[in-house]
Amino acid sequence: MFFASDNWAGAHPKIAERLATEAGGFAPAYGTSPLDKKVEQTFNDIFEREVAVFFVSTGTAANSLALASVGRPGGVIFCHDSAHVFCDECGAPGFFSSAARLSPVNGADGKIDPVSLERAIHAVPPGFIHAGQPMAVTITQSTESGTLYALDEIERIAGIARTHDIPLHMDGARFANALVSLNVSPAEMTWKRGVDILSFGGTKNGCWCAEAIVFMNPEQARQLPFIRKQSAQLFSKTRFVAAQFEAYFEDDRWLALAAHANRMADRLRTGIDGSNTARQAWSTSANEVFAIFKKDTAAALRAAGAQFYDWHGIPAHLHNEIGEDETLVRLVTAFATSEDEVDRFVSGLRG
Repeated sequence: MFFASDNWAGAHPKIAERLATEAGGFAPAYGTSPLDKKVEQTFNDIFEREVAVFFVSTGTAANSLALASVGRPGGVIFCHDSAHVFCDECGAPGFFSSAARLSPVNGADGKIDPVSLERAIHAVPPGFIHAGQPMAVTITQSTESGTLYALDEIERIAGIARTHDIPLHMDGARFANALVSLNVSPAEMTWKRGVDILSFGGTKNGCWCAEAIVFMNPEQARQLPFIRKQSAQLFSKTRFVAAQFEAYFEDDRWLALAAHANRMADRLRTGIDGSNTARQAWSTSANEVFAIFKKDTAAALRAAGAQFYDWHGIPAHLHNEIGEDETLVRLVTAFATSEDEVDRFVSGLRG
């Protein structure tokens, strides 16, 4: 019963098979192989326009290098105060952006509040040299709280960024999960709503090690090849990342895998709602569930082999809602989560 993270899941068999197939023979290196070019075209098809694609190894690398590509001296990056770039990337976005700093912005449900964003940007007036200068806005889809930005919410954030002449970046570590939950196209959730740069995640959804930085306007990507090389993220055998993405996209596998993970999360939510020892902490979409468990129940589930994490980022409005005998937990489903796993977990919830 593995609900600690979708990072715990292995690789989908078809992706592993495609990697094994690519292991034989020779091919040009550093992103110049026919397979690399084929997958780049697939990204164009998926996003319904010509994009610039750069493979990297991790989500942290994708986020950090994407933001570094739009760096400005004294740059300030605006993000939600629970965003992965702010809380969980060890300062990498600032490190690779020549000491740019992250300015956390609040907002309910893990989403940037537009009014707070305007206020935060105005606090860094471009002409005031001591404050630095606005550099980028970054949002996470789906968010660290398991929620989703609606399309009009993305568009509103993008409009604010555009007004201040800074790009909008989207951390899409769980991009596919958000996409199938909203039932929209990749184009509709990105450039058609004003997103300029996307960190496109595959690792959490069945790939072995496949992340990409996608620039909706290739002209904005001119510095990225040098930044990627300088940061040791240019693989010589990039075709092995391309091979993963080829199998990932084949027959819309990436969407099917995300849809399965989301369904398993829905099954968990239903089970939690029917329990008298647990309750949902807040409403979520996609493949993350946040719940309040009795501590004894959590301990019993772990003793039975369940893997999940206590969640310490408790929103302020919940501080008085969690009893002394309770704990807030995060449960994450994956492409490899089975109905049986969920049902056994739910059975444990019910004692």
